[in-house]
Amino acid sequence: MRVVMAEDNALLREGIVMLLTSAGHEVVAVATSGPEVLPALLTHRPDIAVLDVRMPPGFRDEGLRAAVAAREEIPGLPVLVLSQYVEESYATELLAGGASGVGYLLKDRVGRVDEFLDALDRVAAGGTALDPEVVTELLTRRRDSPVDSLTPREREVLELMAAGLDNTAIAKALTVTERSVSKHIGNVFLKLGLPPSDSGHRRVLAVLAYLNERRDTPQPKKPHRG
Repeated sequence: MRVVMAEDNALLREGIVMLLTSAGHEVVAVATSGPEVLPALLTHRPDIAVLDVRMPPGFRDEGLRAAVAAREEIPGLPVLVLSQYVEESYATELLAGGASGVGYLLKDRVGRVDEFLDALDRVAAGGTALDPEVVTELLTRRRDSPVDSLTPREREVLELMAAGLDNTAIAKALTVTERSVSKHIGNVFLKLGLPPSDSGHRRVLAVLAYLNERRDTPQPKKPHRG
């Protein structure tokens, strides 16, 4: 798999490059500042881009902006975004262009090598990989919506669905039967007003599209955290 990597922290950058290389992937370009990202992506057109959100010179959202711009130039470009914190506005903006081939992970997830590589493969294949904490933020901040009518178990299932897990993986994570998972999924779709489907990725897109509707509601800006 050909990867373009963008990260300004030298230690983390080199660590991820070594991890990707040892897993058999080829890092075709490395960007260390925001202005370098888009040219690298357009030049190399990788199988996936792994990008930090905040990069020089402004340390605000340079990586994300480059990801959004690149997906406009290269439709369907798989992008796995890494962030130090749960930045809700960044997650929703990235998803605004469609959930296919999109990942948003917290940086500490990189240390869980198997999880990180699984997310990388899933996103590169056109799937979705959202950090559980990101999904939780999207769910808990959404008010006065059908999400509020979900039971605690249904919310757990929805979070795992949005993270990209299939029925078998959800059943294993929750220590329940797949039949029970299917029942919960049916209830989730019913309460959210979404058509039930067992087609895997399509159901994740439906859930993420529903969650992403909240981007149209202005959200208070967070104070800058360095």
